[in-house]
Amino acid sequence: MAACQNNDYSPKPNGYFRIIYPEKKYQTFDNAAPFSFEYPVYAKMETDRGRNVKKDWYNLHFTQFNGFLHLTYYDVANKAEYDEMVEDARKLAFKHTIKATAIDQKLINYPDRKVYGIYYAIEGNTASSVQFFLTDSTKHYFRGALYFNERPQYDSIEPVVKFIKKDIDKMISTFKWKD
Repeated sequence: MAACQNNDYSPKPNGYFRIIYPEKKYQTFDNAAPFSFEYPVYAKMETDRGRNVKKDWYNLHFTQFNGFLHLTYYDVANKAEYDEMVEDARKLAFKHTIKATAIDQKLINYPDRKVYGIYYAIEGNTASSVQFFLTDSTKHYFRGALYFNERPQYDSIEPVVKFIKKDIDKMISTFKWKD
């Protein structure tokens, strides 16, 4: 009866599920697209089936984490078109400024493979936590953006974002143009 006498109740904070991360193992994406790279075996590469889809658009689906890396490829016809795509990537990343607490930019530079670009790490309650583009500066342009099928709550998805960022880093460090 003594336990029932204690009216000193305080609500407990919401808890989060324990996340069990898979072992880091990679496979090569090497189909008819003009590029190849390594991606994690625990993610599923799917052809993008959305509206206005173009050839060589994919979604790398992280099913366990309810997220995906949207990947798009474009042939570059001329300098003006290239400049426009680079500016669009910057605008899309900085569109998150309203909710972002920080946007860090890192140059990507692999001259031996002619892979160049910019990596945007976006922190805060934003729709996308990572965006990047890769190019050879003349005829190829490849863009990626990480999204989760959840309402943005950065404090709860931050550990998963950190885990997936390592996979994105692996993808970028192994990325090759096929010509």
